[in-house]
Amino acid sequence: MSIWWSLHLRREAASVPLARRLLIGTMETAGVDPEISYDLSVALSEACANAVEHGGNAAAGTSEAYRVTAYLDGEKCRIEVADSGPGFARTQELRPPRPDAEHGRGLCLIRELADHVHIGAKPGRGGTVVSFDKILKWKKDPSLLTA
Repeated sequence: MSIWWSLHLRREAASVPLARRLLIGTMETAGVDPEISYDLSVALSEACANAVEHGGNAAAGTSEAYRVTAYLDGEKCRIEVADSGPGFARTQELRPPRPDAEHGRGLCLIRELADHVHIGAKPGRGGTVVSFDKILKWKKDPSLLTA
């Protein structure tokens, strides 16, 4: 089975739970194990929160939106969150946050919850793409197959 969807969202905090609910609903309908769905939904929330907070540059005239794309294909789910912000320095990616820091744990959390994570520059106009994937496990009785 193959399912994919893409959202173009405003860089507003309210967009984060919208993307998360759509992902959870898609995975529940497809019959993905709830623990896997939860892990991916938390990782998605972190990636979206980063796009909302860091994904634009009004002074440079960049977009006040970001894109979320999810692919469930066979035994794997891949999620991509792309923004039009100033980009992401590789040194930031490698440096863990201080224990007393209030921010900066999102990418570390995504790495713990997903099987593979890639953070790179958005082709063309700048910005960042965070993509991550996870091998799926299935429930015994998925609602998509019984509907």
